[in-house]
Amino acid sequence: MDNSREASVKQVKEREMENKLSNREIMKKKKKKLSYYLIPRFPCMRLDDGVTVAETPAGDGSFEMEAGCSGRRDHSPTHLVVTVNGIIGSAQNWRYAAKQFVKAYPDDVLVHCSQSNTSMLTFDGVDVMGKRLADEVVSVVGHHPNLQKISFLGHSLGGLIARYAVAVLYQQNVILPKNIEQSGGECVGEEKQRGVVAGLEPVNFITFATPHLGSRGHKQVPVFCGVHTMERLATRASFLLGRTGRHLFLSDSDDGKAPILLRMSSDSEDLKFISSLQSFKRRAAYANIYKNMVLLLCVMAFTPSLDIVGWSSSSMRRLSELPKCRSLERNAKYPHIVNEEKANAVISPQREVPLEIKAARGRTKDMEETMIRGLTRLNWERVDVSFTGSVQWLLAHSTIQVKTQCINSEGADVIQHMIDNFVL
Repeated sequence: MDNSREASVKQVKEREMENKLSNREIMKKKKKKLSYYLIPRFPCMRLDDGVTVAETPAGDGSFEMEAGCSGRRDHSPTHLVVTVNGIIGSAQNWRYAAKQFVKAYPDDVLVHCSQSNTSMLTFDGVDVMGKRLADEVVSVVGHHPNLQKISFLGHSLGGLIARYAVAVLYQQNVILPKNIEQSGGECVGEEKQRGVVAGLEPVNFITFATPHLGSRGHKQVPVFCGVHTMERLATRASFLLGRTGRHLFLSDSDDGKAPILLRMSSDSEDLKFISSLQSFKRRAAYANIYKNMVLLLCVMAFTPSLDIVGWSSSSMRRLSELPKCRSLERNAKYPHIVNEEKANAVISPQREVPLEIKAARGRTKDMEETMIRGLTRLNWERVDVSFTGSVQWLLAHSTIQVKTQCINSEGADVIQHMIDNFVL
């Protein structure tokens, strides 16, 4: 009798223990499920027009955006859009533009916001950063075997990094499959030899406020207001930004070579800087205009000077070629765009002084002219942007990109213009 009583008590205790364990398991599952919804690995956002955006971490702070949520997508994007941040920037700087891309082309694009050159790493030099970006792009392409096309968006220093990276990734005389090469929107029936970037067909190369001609020279950094003494002092102090500063102010001479931005204006034996750019179907340069001296003084007072890129440098034009203020007119659809120049005819090659001689002279004017001639042998679309009269004009360099939506929202029409003119 005692034994049966003990057995029944033991069974009751065992059932109580099982109930406790089962309750714990249920609570664990609930917590796990709750944490999944609170911190999803692949978060999804629904935009105003109902397009769902999947944002996927891609490692080291970079991320990718495309339409649909993981596991429920019924499409595979074929066009890779790589965004590149500027000095002391990050992948987050392109978040707004990435969302708008997916909203506009939900079935076509995969936007990869790169993070291989972020924060203090942007002081390492254009060449080092270009190689890092190239490695990152190769990794992305390897994870998405369905990709066929590639485009680049670079803001400020990011445009120079992208130019170097595409030269590293460029391959000449590659035979493209029949279903990739297109003409007039229809597939071409024959295979065709053409350069590729990271094994993909290059389509758009777009820069925003990029110092293509560097930051050295007269009026290339507007906050100095054209004062030669300040411009010379800035050149001497360029070492404060590491190798990147020396590259931007054309004061580098590694192994006795010409400044790197000067070398990037032509093809070399190992890197085809111009041929790689030429392989893109379309090239476009967005540039902020600075024409009001009072405005420049205010910018100098409130904005770090290194965040300002000259109109001439970002649009690859001589000072004498910049549009006159009276000819600027705001676009009805895109209010902050005041001038557009369609791609011009390719300039005929002209006899030039060798780069080594120009570097030895150290004359800024010679180097600037060489870079302009080299880059403008290609067709470029130029889009001039003005935030004068806007409450965000002091932050024009960041606003042209909509770096932070809450404080740079005025640039939304510029991003929309870029998307509307994007070639798929």
